[in-house]
Amino acid sequence: MGGRPTADDLQSPPPNLPHRGGGARLSWLGPGSWALYALGLSPGVWTFYLGLNDQLGADPLKVLERTLGLWALRFLVIGLAVTPLRKIGGPNLIRYRRTFGLLAFFYALFHVVVYVVLDQGLDVSAIVADIVKRPYITIGMVAFLILVPLAVTSNATMIRRLGGHAWQRLHRWVYLAAAAGALHFIMLLKTVTFEAAFYAAAVALLLAFRLVGRRPFNPLRR
Repeated sequence: MGGRPTADDLQSPPPNLPHRGGGARLSWLGPGSWALYALGLSPGVWTFYLGLNDQLGADPLKVLERTLGLWALRFLVIGLAVTPLRKIGGPNLIRYRRTFGLLAFFYALFHVVVYVVLDQGLDVSAIVADIVKRPYITIGMVAFLILVPLAVTSNATMIRRLGGHAWQRLHRWVYLAAAAGALHFIMLLKTVTFEAAFYAAAVALLLAFRLVGRRPFNPLRR
């Protein structure tokens, strides 16, 4: 997810895996990552705190749901932007790419939990009816379901088991998840605000960068 190897990355060991020479292994839960998790999750924690203290306005549940979903989309975009930024001379955040991806998943998970538990009261029939009848919820659920296997396989063990290329193909689905998330946001608002348009455009540009940046197909290359 956040640690997707690009074609360039596959020329060397996948992120957070030891080099063949036996160099020190970088932990995805190293000090820098822990600090990033703490910083990244702080908006969600703060929003929960405000909700518990009745400081989210007249419809706190709506504010909580939207805030969590929006941060999921933000971290998806940030994670997808890591490689393009590096290639155009920006900061090299490759070692934190997985963290950004997992932060996106955590926020998406909290977003769904709030919807299922607090909004729908664990009423399965109501949840299913909502998913079927409301396209924006259908699309949002699709985005979340895509993120689940990406989060589960975002570790060094799964990279080894799947192999770098198979793992890379699986994690390309993150682009569809991001696109679905942006569409879910626009449909939820029922209008195209500047913020919604910004995230939709960002996802489109990042996907275009990914497609343009792919090396030409060479049938002789293995």
